Amino acid sequence: MAPSLLYAGDPTPRDLTLIRELSDPAQSTLEELVLRSSSLEMVEGFASYYAGRFEGKRTTSGHRYNPEKMTAAHESLPIGTVVRVVNAISKQEVHVTITDRCASKSFHFIDLSRAAAKKIGLWGKGRIKVVIIPLLEERLKEPV
Repeated sequence: MAPSLLYAGDPTPRDLTLIRELSDPAQSTLEELVLRSSSLEMVEGFASYYAGRFEGKRTTSGHRYNPEKMTAAHESLPIGTVVRVVNAISKQEVHVTITDRCASKSFHFIDLSRAAAKKIGLWGKGRIKVVIIPLLEERLKEPV
């Protein structure tokens, strides 16, 4: 069963506008094909980032966590899924690969590497509202 959108209350017009824009962005033919290849739906949720103490620790995928790689942890997306994470306020975005699991929460949540957090303006903020868009489900063949 695909996840559905989750709001902390009624969606604001701004939330709906962002989701509409992300659903139908101007994109290249290749990106269009990649977006269509995922059976998973985009969701609105929150993003945080790994604490420094996890550097070098093994992730669920078997690879060691490297804060400079574009990776993330999610509670249910398949390991190896490539995900587009968009900052709901600034619209900065990053593509990350799910390599680890994080604790289950009552809302959609993704835990980003330090490099990914910096790229979308999350670094130093704790947590921000994001849109999580699964792009592709593929097993990792090489360490990321």
